[in-house]
Amino acid sequence: MRPPLDLTLYLVTDTALCGGPDGVVRTVEAAARGGVTCVQLRDPAASDDELVDLGRRLVRSVAPHGIPLIVNDRPHLVAPIGAQGVHLGQGDGDVVAAREAIGPNALLGLSVQTSEMVEAARPLGDAVDYLGVGPVWPTPSKPNHAPAGGVRTAFEVASVSPWPCVLIGGIHPPRVRRLVGTGAQGIAVISAICGTPDPETAARELRAEWEAPV
Repeated sequence: MRPPLDLTLYLVTDTALCGGPDGVVRTVEAAARGGVTCVQLRDPAASDDELVDLGRRLVRSVAPHGIPLIVNDRPHLVAPIGAQGVHLGQGDGDVVAAREAIGPNALLGLSVQTSEMVEAARPLGDAVDYLGVGPVWPTPSKPNHAPAGGVRTAFEVASVSPWPCVLIGGIHPPRVRRLVGTGAQGIAVISAICGTPDPETAARELRAEWEAPV
């Protein structure tokens, strides 16, 4: 059975913004106290061994909070880390092969930008657990990202998706309320938490904005 997945506030780590691996651990621990519900370990520059070492530290940090750890792009590291799943971008490999690598009981997320991508992914069925949708707005956190789709595209994707959706890209507290009516299950952030002076407070503010009464 796959672990529970709460997409309300999804943190994607950035080792450089956090000031190194130790800073990633401190940021994740603080963000967990502030209400983050899912953490994705992302560090394209790290070697497999470096990512396994950091991932195992993060598993110990998030386990007491019941928060799943998702590994970006590298399904072969899910088991060595003890993570709960993997997240793939559009160019990060075959989804079916990744599902086979992580087994039936791990989580698998897939990035999409458009409703056409959702339709193309539909035959994957329950091999996929959720979609990361975006970027909604331009963001410096991911160089060479796909064109920002805006709130309208986020709504279109969420409305046709058979999977729960989490929105990402340029999301900061003043913008969160604009996303509440899109039909997505949550928001994903990088720089809105990573590298901030107080990740716990940053996470708490983001979650409060998302969950505030309409």
